[in-house]
Amino acid sequence: MPKALSSASFGSRLRRALPPLAGLALFLTSATLWAHGVDEKGQAFIEGASGINIIPYMYLGAKHMVTGHDHLLFLAGVIFFLYRMKDVAAYVTLFAIGHSTTLLLGVLFDIRANPFIIDAIIGLSVVYKAIDNLDGFRTWFGVAPNPKAAVLIFGFFHGFGLATKLQDLTLAKDGLVPNLISFNVGVELGQLLALAVILIAMSLWRMSDSFCRSALVANAALMAAGFVLIGYQLTGYFIEGA
Repeated sequence: MPKALSSASFGSRLRRALPPLAGLALFLTSATLWAHGVDEKGQAFIEGASGINIIPYMYLGAKHMVTGHDHLLFLAGVIFFLYRMKDVAAYVTLFAIGHSTTLLLGVLFDIRANPFIIDAIIGLSVVYKAIDNLDGFRTWFGVAPNPKAAVLIFGFFHGFGLATKLQDLTLAKDGLVPNLISFNVGVELGQLLALAVILIAMSLWRMSDSFCRSALVANAALMAAGFVLIGYQLTGYFIEGA
């Protein structure tokens, strides 16, 4: 974390960032933003498809990732203070390993969990990364979780979240494994595409004089987004999924 962020009190800095959080929370309550998963057209294709369909499943996987607000928020938080490409590659690889493992195993072995709870944990991953970027764990508890282990563990939950969406659909047994692998490859390709856009935007922002001044607000907003995701999913759990 830049010295400009670590010198002042975490609590006072966070309080100064509260005003923009209210506007962000209102924005996130837009109904269209919650339409994450496989859209109706994709669902219809999956329900009606049979045999091996490598390209369509790759497309669906890539589309899922580039429209997945929860994944993108987490990725943005992960790379926020990573300046070297080898560090970016290391963290993104860990996330991809976690994401791919539970996506494949969850569907192939029909490992189930309540999707609202899994998605709430995904929201928690966004909150975690924002607090970690603000050095909140060391400020509050004097110790911080291992960041690489945390990214891998949360990657498991991100992949499992998608597995719960696919489990709601009728997947043809014929060609299931190659189709699922193709879907996962598409997810990872979509992740690389989204990551490239995020990195370009972050690099341009870091060259500006406003980066250090606005990094606090950006991560506080990221934290607010995570809390909104958690609240939305827990509300769904108590209303529909309990």
